[in-house]
Amino acid sequence: MKIRDFSFNLPPEQVAQHPPETRGTAKLMVLNRTSGEISHKNMQDFPDLVEEGTLVVFNNSRVRKARVYAQSEFGGRVEFFFLKSLEEDLWLCMVSKAKKQKRGKTFQFPGDLKGTITEEVSNNHRKVRFSSPVDDDYLDQFGHIPLPPYIKRDDSDEDAERYQSVFSKETGSVAAPTASLHFTDEIIEKLHKKGVETTFVTLHVGLGTFEPVRTESILDHKMHEEQFFISEETALKVEAAVREGRPILAVGTTSVRTLESAWGNGQLKRGENSTDIFIYPGYEFQVVNRMFTNFHTPESTLLVLVSAFAGKKTIEKAYEEAVASGYMFYSYGDAMLML
Repeated sequence: MKIRDFSFNLPPEQVAQHPPETRGTAKLMVLNRTSGEISHKNMQDFPDLVEEGTLVVFNNSRVRKARVYAQSEFGGRVEFFFLKSLEEDLWLCMVSKAKKQKRGKTFQFPGDLKGTITEEVSNNHRKVRFSSPVDDDYLDQFGHIPLPPYIKRDDSDEDAERYQSVFSKETGSVAAPTASLHFTDEIIEKLHKKGVETTFVTLHVGLGTFEPVRTESILDHKMHEEQFFISEETALKVEAAVREGRPILAVGTTSVRTLESAWGNGQLKRGENSTDIFIYPGYEFQVVNRMFTNFHTPESTLLVLVSAFAGKKTIEKAYEEAVASGYMFYSYGDAMLML
């Protein structure tokens, strides 16, 4: 199976550069996986499309304002992407102009903070020691929302709200679990009134989500590892839904990967875990039997995943229709519900 088999032509103007003017108003394609039938709806229709008794699983990870700009000792601007806290004052960062960023080099950060490179970890990853502790309060004040590379603009005040879900809680992602961005408190309330159950997992999205597949065969691709957490409450709800044969609708590929990774021997793993699961056609889903997601990039592991869920030919047809019908793609784009 070749990654080039998961390609399609997308006009650049259909890559969403901004969210819909109002949250919860995006277009929604509904795909019946069995018949291949496609219908066109709106996010406001979503509660009507979900069966009573369904368990809907959201990812409540919150995006860290991970991008911070610093001045080098010679006055040039350098971008630091805060990936992981190693100690209170030591972070693993991805840096721009990486070839110039050598061990011992010092930078001036906002808020009278100084940072010094202590180790060159890889081509563009560096360990940076700071003059005082750096936490999410600092990043919230001085950092920028790390918009994905296909959004060709700087982040704005609008993104601070709209690139987070209304239920985001646990900070740690460097990219939004974007399917969640479509939901409003009102939509969730309508689900509850209908008798639909909801719960949350936490999977922190890593930079690997933007990494292209660099191998010709998808079987040779190595997935990035991401951390996730499942509470006792969520595990009990999922196990009950599986046992009772009720629909389990995962919101976003991150929720899919979390649930499928954690399932084994008829139960869901509790607590902190990690996953590098790669779901491609031929995979047998153990937990998820409904999926809500955005439209994904060509030749991406996310497009491979939805092809595994709905069938490669079915997804090809759906994406062709989405392009022809003017759907917007990627993080701030429209959505698809697969039943």
